[in-house]
Amino acid sequence: MTANHLVHAPTAVTGRTSRRRAQRTQRRSLAARYLGYVGYFVGAGLISGAVVHHPLDPDRYTRIAGYGALVFLASTVLNEFLLTRERPGLPRVLLVIGSSLLLSFGIGMLSGGLQHFDDFPARGAVLVPLGLVVSFVAYVVKDADTPWHRVFSLIGLAVLISAALAFVGLRQIAASMETAGTAPGGHSHGTAEPGEPTAPAAPAATGSPSARPAPTPAAHDDGPGHGH
Repeated sequence: MTANHLVHAPTAVTGRTSRRRAQRTQRRSLAARYLGYVGYFVGAGLISGAVVHHPLDPDRYTRIAGYGALVFLASTVLNEFLLTRERPGLPRVLLVIGSSLLLSFGIGMLSGGLQHFDDFPARGAVLVPLGLVVSFVAYVVKDADTPWHRVFSLIGLAVLISAALAFVGLRQIAASMETAGTAPGGHSHGTAEPGEPTAPAAPAATGSPSARPAPTPAAHDDGPGHGH
């Protein structure tokens, strides 16, 4: 081995070690990015179902909404703070967490109202436009590259007009569905919807002879020519 090889051997070993360390870090980063990405959708999905179905079982769906919010916030912390090179200050951390929570509920109201509009038309007519406005405001506040006053820009005005038109249109559709008797749909989750007719209970069959109808006595026929 020459002197040149001896000089460059530690450098080559260090380079291979660095590459292995970078590959391990990349694999861990991929798993973390995947979990953070999936967490957004799982959290929003839990919240959307809880928001729509809340009147059916308030205690249960309040817990589900809380679980969804925790999943969404955990994904936010992972994506916004742990997987980034820059560490924001405390005010920015609190702003991102609060706006992310608001964004999760806005997305939940929008997606849940659309998905279950046939089942809860009157509720969906409120949730869809409200979710549109809430999600837009939360996204603008959360985005570090967008000034918060863009909420009142032309884009914000377009979102507000779209929400108003959606509210008016969906209210009319909901009213026509209720008038036609097509709402609510068959989304009862094991409980009868208010106003839904129930099938009458079948009478219990008994084997007692007293429950059977008495036989009709046969007419007395005295034959022809028998008169009284």
